[in-house]
Amino acid sequence: MPDAVPAISLRHVTKSYRLFGSQRAQLMEVLGLHGLMRRRAEHREFRALSDVSLEVARGARVGIVGRNGAGKSTLLKVISRVLPPTSGRLEVQGHVAPILELGTGFDFELTGQENVFLNALLLGHGRREIEERFDAIVDFSGLGDFIRSPIRNYSSGMLARLGFAVLTGWTPDVLVLDEFLAVGDLHFVKKCQEWIANARAHGATLLLVSHDPDAIRDNCRRCIWLEGGRLRADGRPDEVLALYAESGEAAVDLAPGDATVSA
Repeated sequence: MPDAVPAISLRHVTKSYRLFGSQRAQLMEVLGLHGLMRRRAEHREFRALSDVSLEVARGARVGIVGRNGAGKSTLLKVISRVLPPTSGRLEVQGHVAPILELGTGFDFELTGQENVFLNALLLGHGRREIEERFDAIVDFSGLGDFIRSPIRNYSSGMLARLGFAVLTGWTPDVLVLDEFLAVGDLHFVKKCQEWIANARAHGATLLLVSHDPDAIRDNCRRCIWLEGGRLRADGRPDEVLALYAESGEAAVDLAPGDATVSA
């Protein structure tokens, strides 16, 4: 039976962005200088998430599907506390380990070694415990001597290796993965899947965004479909994936033209 207290709880969560017609208009607004203009900088509101309510039980495996711009990555960032919700209530129990957009949390001018410490510190770990786990993290990444090179020279696969390897130093309570299976060689993906299976065996909750239906079916027992920032369906993966495939849902353009986005 699931615990009485869910691992993740969202109540009427909305995340909005302001879309400005130019970077100058955005800068004037941020600096509070719109009074120097004839009128307030023109912008329109875009709701990446709109009144989303859901609960995820401890130890659950939940896949999230939807077209580009549907709000999937924004949902993961809100749950990971990378982005604050504009309104609504979010509660997450325990330590969250996120793999979000490639390179998130990294400084591309630093070496892989320096980024291990930077990324782990951002995840809330202390320097001493990072030092204790450093060799195991590098070994999992398989980067070898490249760990001492600036990551601006890394391929996308190497960045994925480094980002995921940092997570392996600790067993998380909530594991948040955004399309990580789409990058990397088959051997490394298999090693990641084995680590995920071990984390699940220790009770970790899994949230997985993927455009690959097989990845959702293989890793998840529940699937959520987002459309236009709203929860469209929630249920068994096969049922939700079938609805999604039959929907003919149109892609959503987040920021047409040269619009500038402001949280």
